[in-house]
Amino acid sequence: MIARVALLSLCTLVIAAPPAGAATARVSAPLASLDLSDPLIAQEWWRAAVHIDALTPPGPGVPVSIVDSGVSFQHPEFVGDTNIVALNNQEPAPIGGVHGTAVASVIAAPVNGVGLVGIYPTAVVRSFDASLGDGTRLPASDIVAGILAAAHAGRSVINLSLGSNLDDPDIDAAIAEAVRLGSLVVAASGNSGDEGSPPSYPAVNAHVLTVGATDQSDQPASFSSRSPFVDLAAPGVDIPVATALDNSFAQESGTSFASPIVAGAAAWLWTVRPDLDASQVAEVLRRSARDVFTPGYDTATGYGILDLAAALTAPTPLRDSAEPNDDAATAATVTTRTRVSGRTSGRVAAYEDPRDVLRVWLPAKKRLVVSSTSTSGVSLALYQGGIASSDRLATSTRMGVTTSLSYTNRKAGRTAYLVVTPARGVRSAEYTTSLAAK
Repeated sequence: MIARVALLSLCTLVIAAPPAGAATARVSAPLASLDLSDPLIAQEWWRAAVHIDALTPPGPGVPVSIVDSGVSFQHPEFVGDTNIVALNNQEPAPIGGVHGTAVASVIAAPVNGVGLVGIYPTAVVRSFDASLGDGTRLPASDIVAGILAAAHAGRSVINLSLGSNLDDPDIDAAIAEAVRLGSLVVAASGNSGDEGSPPSYPAVNAHVLTVGATDQSDQPASFSSRSPFVDLAAPGVDIPVATALDNSFAQESGTSFASPIVAGAAAWLWTVRPDLDASQVAEVLRRSARDVFTPGYDTATGYGILDLAAALTAPTPLRDSAEPNDDAATAATVTTRTRVSGRTSGRVAAYEDPRDVLRVWLPAKKRLVVSSTSTSGVSLALYQGGIASSDRLATSTRMGVTTSLSYTNRKAGRTAYLVVTPARGVRSAEYTTSLAAK
């Protein structure tokens, strides 16, 4: 049986009257600051909410890849737009392209005098059609193929406005590969907030930037799924979109449309700040988010609502390289037989990146001393062979902003694994760790 993952689409569909001239779309014009004449721009209330209404986007840069139900390239919003690229054959008929076309328009509907304007209207959008049958359910195998196609096409922001209550190891592995190759994966939190917010995959996976939905009052939408994996929120109620149903426009609601707002913003940020890596882009968006709902972090809106204006000038966070390094097989090497001392840094987060596994060398008859400083506290543990509890050799002498560990190897030189995790009660911490053999 083919595993299927349902598209996240709890949408209130309100068909808007097609703007005059919609049937004869024009090729995108260069965007001038605040020079937005597209007919539905006044309905895009979300632009002010994420603080882009006074910004001028850059030209094409870091692409946004969407693994969805395909895009209708013949929609008036996209006719003649060379920035929409197909990663595979797009088969949107009869209704398969509705969701994918809507998502693409939220990201990159161009300034062309037709319909609406996306958050990053000059963005390159790469579309992978993973639809099955009527286009509202997607086989896991096609989602995997889409994520891998996007990852191997080069660094991009990969938007997944889809989800299931079942975890799929192949999708997990594809996301890990995309992260390893340098892409940022953004996913909708789910539309089950009114149903107890059961886990939605891949939104609750590590290394995914998870997005909830808010309304015109900066409050979490009732349908938006809550979980400790939610990183931030974006508008997701009454969002104008292009619809492939009749080549017209509609207003839709769902985390499916909050997620591409963040994905487009991430691509804009990354284009303007190309020295950031994927984890830094995600961290900048989290730290610069506009706090709403309850003070501080909350499971409905995460760290707050996307604030692109703040993100563009936010300080650069510590680089967290070699991700994903969550187990012995993907461990990052810090010390070796010929280099017995070393220094590394990174970031761990209870839900987004719960541990960093570092490969180290234990010289024969010597003591390994590890010291770590962090922003809010980490714990250290040393393992042999693997990282099962039965393999543990030593743990931190204390946990906090300053943490240390030591172990005397009375055997022959061998490889071991140092595991860094957030200290108890800590959500996220940046750390710098030094290792020396004495």
